[in-house]
Amino acid sequence: MKKILCIFIVLIVLLASAGCVGVNGGQNTGTGVDNNTVQSSNDDKHHVLVAVFSATGNTKRIADSAAGILNADLYVIVPEVPYNEEDISYSTESRAIREQSDPTARPAINGLVPNPDKYDTILIGYPIWYGQAPRIICTFLENNDLNGKSLAAFCTSDSSGIEESLEYLHTLVPKNVKWLDSRRFPAEASGDDIRGWLDGMGLTAATVAE
Repeated sequence: MKKILCIFIVLIVLLASAGCVGVNGGQNTGTGVDNNTVQSSNDDKHHVLVAVFSATGNTKRIADSAAGILNADLYVIVPEVPYNEEDISYSTESRAIREQSDPTARPAINGLVPNPDKYDTILIGYPIWYGQAPRIICTFLENNDLNGKSLAAFCTSDSSGIEESLEYLHTLVPKNVKWLDSRRFPAEASGDDIRGWLDGMGLTAATVAE
C-alpha cells in the first residue's frame, strides 16, 4: 500500500512539473519566459533593451546571449493571438504567409514595453519570414516612441540576408533614429559571434553602464 501511495505522489509531482514547462502558444520561451515582461538587469545605469520575437526559439537564444553579454534588459514580443506550428508552416494557406503577403498586417502584441523612455538603444531580433521581418515587428516599431534612439536589428535565417527586411523597417521609424550595424545569425551562432557583433558597435557591458 505504501509503495502504491509513493508511486501516486511521484506521478502527481511529475504532472505538476510538466504543467510549468512548455511553449507559450507556439512561441518557444527558452528560459521559461511565458510573457513579455521585461527581464531587468536591475541596474538603472543600463539603457539598452533587447527586444525579440521568436517563433521556434532560435532568435530567442541569440537575444538571451546578447542581453547576457551586455547585462541589458530583455523584452519578449508576445503576440496577442499566439502562433502555432500550422501558422508558421510553409503551407500556402498558413497564417504567416497571409500576414507577410499583406504589408498592412499588424498582429497585436500582448502588452507594452514598460518605461520605454529609459532606453536609448534597442536591439530588435526576429526570424526571417519569406524575406522579411514578421509583421509583428512592424507593430512593435510603430507602437513605440523611437525618436532619437539608436536601433540595431538582428535576425536568424538559414540563408536569407537581413538587408531586404531592414530596407522596409527603415521606412517605419522616425528619420532621427540612428541605425547601428545589423546582423544575420545562423541558428547555431556562437557566443563569440554575438559578442563580436556587439563589440563592433562599441556595445559592451562597461559602455552600456556609462
